[in-house]
Amino acid sequence: MEAGIPLKPMGKEEIHRLEYSLLISSLIEVITDPKFVEQLKDPKDRLTWIDSIATAAAALAREKAGMTLSEIAEDIGRTEATIKKHLRGETEAGKIVLEAYKKLERGEIDDTLSVILGLKKAERLDEIRSLLEKASSQLEEAAKNLKEALERLS
Repeated sequence: MEAGIPLKPMGKEEIHRLEYSLLISSLIEVITDPKFVEQLKDPKDRLTWIDSIATAAAALAREKAGMTLSEIAEDIGRTEATIKKHLRGETEAGKIVLEAYKKLERGEIDDTLSVILGLKKAERLDEIRSLLEKASSQLEEAAKNLKEALERLS
């Protein structure tokens, strides 16, 4: 994927990128969907939702990396039964995370997510740095000219 979010992660860093992408996308879905907003008003439900979505995101990212069910369960500290339910979409959190993954696959999640995750390409960052340096030089030149003009007026 162009944004740098690996759909088939290799290694811990890429697993975490996918996991965070799924988590953020899923949480955005939950807080913007009126049917979930009511459920999130109760602090107990809110904590349960966040934990379930985080678990489902972690499980799916690891599954996409090729980890077995038992490896996933051990890695994130949940039972195999819980992991299996999330991965099959038998839980609401599992459904939400699976849909987030499908949106990533289809390219429906824009670069905003990669910016949030700090995954923009180095070239873009270099371009931004260059623009900032140019703006900084222009400001310094303007300040110098202003100082000289003020000295002449004094």
